[in-house]
Amino acid sequence: ENLFLSGLTPMEKKLAEYKCNTNEAIQLKLVRFPEDLEDENTTFNPEYSHQVFGDDEVAFGYKGLKILLYYIAGNLSTLFRIEYTSKVNEKFDCVEADDVESKIREIIPPGFCTNTDDFVSLLEKEVNFKPFGMLLHTYSIHNEEAGEDITYQIYKADMTCPGFREYHERLQTFLMWFIETASFIDVDDERWNYFLVFEKYNKDGATLFATVGYMTVYNYYVYPDKTRPRVSQMLILPPFQGEGHGAQLLETVHRYYMSSPTVLDITAEDPSENYVKLRDFVLVKLCQDLLCFSPVKLMQGFSQEMVTEAQQKLKINKQHTRRVYEILRLRATNMGDAEQSRSYRLDVKRRLIGPYKKKQRELAKMRRCLRPEEMTNQLNQIDLNLQREQLEESFQQLVSDYRRVLERLAQA
Repeated sequence: ENLFLSGLTPMEKKLAEYKCNTNEAIQLKLVRFPEDLEDENTTFNPEYSHQVFGDDEVAFGYKGLKILLYYIAGNLSTLFRIEYTSKVNEKFDCVEADDVESKIREIIPPGFCTNTDDFVSLLEKEVNFKPFGMLLHTYSIHNEEAGEDITYQIYKADMTCPGFREYHERLQTFLMWFIETASFIDVDDERWNYFLVFEKYNKDGATLFATVGYMTVYNYYVYPDKTRPRVSQMLILPPFQGEGHGAQLLETVHRYYMSSPTVLDITAEDPSENYVKLRDFVLVKLCQDLLCFSPVKLMQGFSQEMVTEAQQKLKINKQHTRRVYEILRLRATNMGDAEQSRSYRLDVKRRLIGPYKKKQRELAKMRRCLRPEEMTNQLNQIDLNLQREQLEESFQQLVSDYRRVLERLAQA
C-alpha cells in the first residue's frame, strides 16, 4: 500500500486517485500524415505545465485524463480534445473537477477543431501552406533514419505578412510547455522581429513545409540613431531538438543584423544555461578567424581591439566577446605546461573575482559602521578561504563548459 494513502480516510483515498500529472496528461503532436494521429512515436509531452495548472502540475477530478493538442506540422492548425475514463461527480462525490478545458482555452487561440474528421480535412489543405516572410538561409542535415539529407530554411517574418499574426498565436502556445517562465509578447509593437525555421518534406509528390522552431528579437533603440536587438524567446520544437537547428538559427540572426549599419550589438534577455552554451558555440565559430583572435594575440591577453572588431564586424557585445576570448585562449593554451596554465587560470580568475571584490568593498563599508570588536579578524579569514574555494569551483566549471564548446567546434 502506498504510504501517502495509508493515513487517509476511504473518501480521501478515492479522491487521491482522481489526480493526474498534467505533464503526462498533455499529449502534443505535429501531424504530417493522417497515420501520425494513431502513431504513439509522434507524441511528445510538455516539460512544464505549471503556468497553466499551478506549481504542483496536477489536474484534479479525472482518471485516465488525456489532453490532446495536435497541430498540423506547417500552419499549426489545432485539434483540441479532452478524454478520460472517469470523472468525479458533484452529486455523488460532493467535489468539483477542475475545469481543464477553460484553462487550455486561455492559452490556445480560438478557431481550433474539436473532432478528428475536421482536423484531417484541414490536413489535406496543408499543401497550400508556405513559409512567411523573407528567406534568409537554407541548410541541410543528414538524417540517419531517413537515410538522406533533409533541407531546412530560415525566414524572417513580420506582422504585415498575411496570416502570420494568426499563425504566431498558435506557435507561441508551445512556449508555455517548454520555457519555464514564458510570456506572450505584444505583437502590436513593431519593434519585434520574428525568425522561423522550417523543414521541407515531400508528400504525394508535393513539397510541404513543417515548423521546426523560432526566435523573437526585440529592437531596442539606442540614442541617437542605433538599435540593440535583444533575443527574447527561442524555441526549437522537441522532435527537432539536438540536431543543430538552434545554432543555425542564432548564426543566421547574427548574420542578418551584421549587415545592418545601425545595429550596435546583440544581447539576450535572461538567457537559460542551454542558450548560453549555444551562444558560446555560435560566437566562437564566428570569431575564430578574426585577426585579433590569433594565437599570438590571445596570449597577450584580452584587448580593446577584440572588443572593437567583434562588435563592428559581428555585432557581438563586450561581455560575450570576453567569453569568446577565454574559450579561444583555452584552445591555444597548453594546459599541461605549468606556466601557460597558471597564466590562463589567473587571467580568468581575475575576471571572476570582480563581483567578489565588489562585495568586499560593500562589506568594508558596513564594517566602518560597526564597532571594531563586533568584527573579528577570523571572519575575514573564513571569508577569504570560502572565496578561494568558490572561485576555484567557478573556474573548473567554466573550463569544462568551454571544453564542451571546443569539442563541438572541432566536429562542426
